[in-house]
Amino acid sequence: MAPAASFPASDIATEKYRIPLGAPFESILFDEPTGAPGVPPATQPDCFHDLGLDQIVQAVIAPWKDYDLAGFFHANLPDENAVAYRQEVMRDLEQPEIMAAVRDFTLRLRTMRQQLPLATKSYNEHERNRWHLGSVQLYGEAVETLRKELAPLMLHSRGLRRWRGYVDDYAQSPGFVRMVAQAGQVQRDLSTITYAVAIDGATVVVRHYDGEPDYTAEVEQTFAKFRRGAVKSYLSKLRTTVGLNHIEAQVLDCVARLNPEIFGALAAFRAEYGQFIDGHVERFDREIHFYIAWLDFISRFRLAGLPFCYPHVSTSSKEVGVSGAFDLALAHRLVAEQRPVVCNDFRLSGAERIFVVTGPNQGGKTTFARMFGQLHWLASLGCPVPGSRAQLFLFDRLFTHFEREEDIENLRGKLHDDLVRMHRILEQATPASVVVMNEIFSSTALHDALFLGREMLARLCRLDLLVVCVTFLDELASFAPSVVSLVAAIDATDPTARSFKLERRAADGLAHALAIAEKYHVTETWMKERIPS
Repeated sequence: MAPAASFPASDIATEKYRIPLGAPFESILFDEPTGAPGVPPATQPDCFHDLGLDQIVQAVIAPWKDYDLAGFFHANLPDENAVAYRQEVMRDLEQPEIMAAVRDFTLRLRTMRQQLPLATKSYNEHERNRWHLGSVQLYGEAVETLRKELAPLMLHSRGLRRWRGYVDDYAQSPGFVRMVAQAGQVQRDLSTITYAVAIDGATVVVRHYDGEPDYTAEVEQTFAKFRRGAVKSYLSKLRTTVGLNHIEAQVLDCVARLNPEIFGALAAFRAEYGQFIDGHVERFDREIHFYIAWLDFISRFRLAGLPFCYPHVSTSSKEVGVSGAFDLALAHRLVAEQRPVVCNDFRLSGAERIFVVTGPNQGGKTTFARMFGQLHWLASLGCPVPGSRAQLFLFDRLFTHFEREEDIENLRGKLHDDLVRMHRILEQATPASVVVMNEIFSSTALHDALFLGREMLARLCRLDLLVVCVTFLDELASFAPSVVSLVAAIDATDPTARSFKLERRAADGLAHALAIAEKYHVTETWMKERIPS
């Protein structure tokens, strides 16, 4: 395939997208508050299964089940500024010191969330209050540590710079300062409590500590004279449990009665700060894992030598192209199996709008179609995409039509079902849409498939949208000037092998057959030599 033309540089966000950084922080995912959906869509888009995006998203979010991230991958962004906002944050997080500060913050909050339920599940009121106090302290430490760690860092993204400003203001706000100070005072008061426990049979007495001797030290001293070198340890390991048993709870109740002021302050603190997590902090903690999850996921591919880049996106230009692209769902499996991944280039320029992909079976045609759709969807999320350089179109909707088995529930034949599905796409598609089709009308006769294929492409041409059409009909590859023909290439040394490379050239269904005939010496020339005249 001919080398792709140069793409617009996307290393620096275009100035027209920059707005004053003094804008208040609302979301690390959305630049405009109105662009942030309250509840991300739980249902994945129809195109996800055909494009393998369902496999990709599942692999991305699997380590982060607590954060319910799938919805963030289901909603594409509406404009270039929204994409640039996320790309800026993603770039910042690729700096190790910035990612380390954010990870430390989220880890502290995760520990706090794991501990917080104990403040409601315990049967003992004093224990519940103590777990709550510990959770508040963990939360306070997380915020204050993040503030200190972000302060000296060079942040370039609008999102993280606004977040740093918000954390700085929040950590110095009177309410937060007072809460942290009170938590520290209650903790210090609790640490001053000392008490003695006297056990006589089934009777347990709890009283103020009055200087009684430490019998542990006396016992160790008494038996020290019997020690002869290294001896076997007979210490028993006690099972560590979370929560108090009924005896410990009764002892704690007695200690609370002996120290009513301190435990009263503990209860009052719980009552005053029952809900202590700031809404913006909670939202940031969830949303930032969209970036963490994606960067963690693609790191394994980068280690395998596969490139990722930040694409230049546009809602106006339909000139698209990528260098070194690959199907991410397929690569996820191949990298795990330590098998090579084949990369491809493509480009549409000028009035070109449609890729018609032909060639032998198992040659990479469907993989290319999936890759084209994946690239556009991932770019619309603000994610780095597979490839060394990329220029992609920011669509309104992405439609797919892949071959499916007949569904006995709708009582439609395969051809009928194909027509119904394509009709729905044509009804909903706009000039800003992207359509990916794979082996349409393969269930009917050649003449009918050719007629329907031409009719379908004619309507898509009139809409002037971007299309990938994988087909067995070579005639469609020269349908109109807006059509670019891609052919799945074969190995030059072995025509029965596939290179999985797509070549930009005229479709020629005979090329593969002639190559095989040449390999097995059954061409006209070979046959004439072998058959006596």
